[in-house]
Amino acid sequence: MNGIRTRFAPSPTGSMHIGNLRTAFYAYALAKHNNGDFILRIEDTEKKREKEGGVEDIQRLLKVFNIKWDELYIQS
Repeated sequence: MNGIRTRFAPSPTGSMHIGNLRTAFYAYALAKHNNGDFILRIEDTEKKREKEGGVEDIQRLLKVFNIKWDELYIQS
C-alpha cells in the first residue's frame, strides 16, 4: 500500500500564525506516520494582497520547525 498524501496550502498574504503552523504540523505528521508525502502548495491567488517575501517566509518558518515538504506547487 502506498502512503497517503497530505498538503498544506497557505496564502502568502501575511505572516503565518500558530494556527497555520499547527495545521502544517498535523498534515506533515499524518503523512510521515503513514509513509506518505507532505505537499506544500502556495495559494498565491490574491496577487494584490501578497506580502513581499511571503513565500520565502513560509518556507523558512517550516524549515525552522523541521517540517520538510516532498513536493512544492504554486497555485495561481
